[in-house]
Amino acid sequence: MSSLQSSALARVKPSATIAVTAQARKLKAEGRDVIGLGAGEPDFDTPNNVKQAAIDAINRGETKYTDADGMPELKAAIVAKFKRENGLDYTAAQIHVAPGGKPVIFNALVATLNPGDEVIVPAPYWVSYPDMVLLAGGEPVTVVGEEKDGFKLRPEVLEAAITPKSKWLILNSPSNPTGAAYTRAELEALAEVLRRHPHVWVLTDDMYEHLVYGDFEYTTIAQVAPDLYDRTLTVNGVSKAYAMTGWRIGYAGGPKPLIDLMRKVASQTTSNPTSISQWAAVEALNGPQNFMAERRDAFEKRRDLVVSMLNQATGITCATPEGAFYVYPSIAGLIGKKTDAGVTIDGDGTFATELLNAEGVAVVQGEAFGLSPYFRISYATSDAALEEACSRIQRFAASLR
Repeated sequence: MSSLQSSALARVKPSATIAVTAQARKLKAEGRDVIGLGAGEPDFDTPNNVKQAAIDAINRGETKYTDADGMPELKAAIVAKFKRENGLDYTAAQIHVAPGGKPVIFNALVATLNPGDEVIVPAPYWVSYPDMVLLAGGEPVTVVGEEKDGFKLRPEVLEAAITPKSKWLILNSPSNPTGAAYTRAELEALAEVLRRHPHVWVLTDDMYEHLVYGDFEYTTIAQVAPDLYDRTLTVNGVSKAYAMTGWRIGYAGGPKPLIDLMRKVASQTTSNPTSISQWAAVEALNGPQNFMAERRDAFEKRRDLVVSMLNQATGITCATPEGAFYVYPSIAGLIGKKTDAGVTIDGDGTFATELLNAEGVAVVQGEAFGLSPYFRISYATSDAALEEACSRIQRFAASLR
C-alpha cells in the first residue's frame, strides 16, 4: 500500500516552536505549574484604535472577498510605510499581502524554485525557512553565523556558499531566534558579495524591524544597496510591531514580475487575506505609532533582566542581542553533566526536555534553529514570569553534576 504522505511533505519536520508551545499548554491543562517561554508573540494587546477599525469594518459590511493579494487601501498604506520608514519606493503593483509573513515567504519560494535550486539559509535560522524551501522543491543550504560574529553571516562565508544553483539568500534582521541585527556596514559587506553574483535573489524578513534597542539604527538591504532593489523581496507584517499575531497579515514589496508570480500562487491557494484583518492593518500602518516606544522600552528592560540572570547561571552564557524579543544562550558548560535522576545532558534537546520536566520551564532547543548547543527564550512575557523562569533555570543548572 502506498504512503498517504507526499514525498514533498516527508522532507519536512513539524514546527518545533509550535510543538513546544503546545506541550506547555498541555502540561498547564494537566495542572502543572509551567512557564512557557517558547511562543514568539508579544504579550501586549492589539492597540485599541486597530481593534476599533476592525469593528467598524464589520459594521460597514466589509466582509466580502478582496483581491487575492490585498485590497487597494492596504496596499496604499504599505507603500506609504515603506517610503516613510525605509526610504523604499514601491507602487501598489509591487506589493503582496498574505495571511501572515509565513505565506508571503512560502508564496515567493513556491513561485520561483525548481528542483535542485538552492536557498542559502544562515543559521541560527527561524525554524520554518529550511522546511518551506524543502516543501517548495528547493534545497536549503545552511551557513552558520558563529556566536563570535554576533550570530551574523560573514561575507566570506556567503561567498563560499554561492553556487550556480543558488536562487535565494534569506536574511532575517533582527533575527528569530538570536535577536541579532545587521548594521548598515554589515549589510553593505554582504551586498558587495551579492553584486558579484547577479543570479542570487535576496529575501529579507524584517518582521522585527521596530524592536531594536539602545542606539542601534535599523536598515534593510534594499535601502542600503539600492542596486539590489530589482532582486530583493522585502518582507514584513503587522504581527510583532502591532501585537497582531492572530490577525494574520504579512506583506512584502518587490519587483513586479516576482509579485505577479506570487499573486498567481495566492489566487489558487488562500484566495485573499481576511478582509477584516486587512482593514485593521490599514489603521495599524496609517494610525498613531507612538505606543511603540513604550513597548520597545519594556522589551529592552526584559532583555537586560534575562541576559543578566542567565549569565549568573552555572554553565550558561548569554550574549546581549540588538533586537527582537529572544535570547539564545549557550549551554556548552553543561554538556556531559547529569540530572539528579541520572540523565546526561548530551545536547540542547535533552536540556530543554529535562528543564521542562524538572522545573516546568518551556524553552526551544537550539537544534531546531540549526546551531547547538543553545536554546531560545522568548522574553515576550511579564517581568515576574521571566524572573521566576530564570530563577528556575539557575536552580536547574546548579543541580546538574
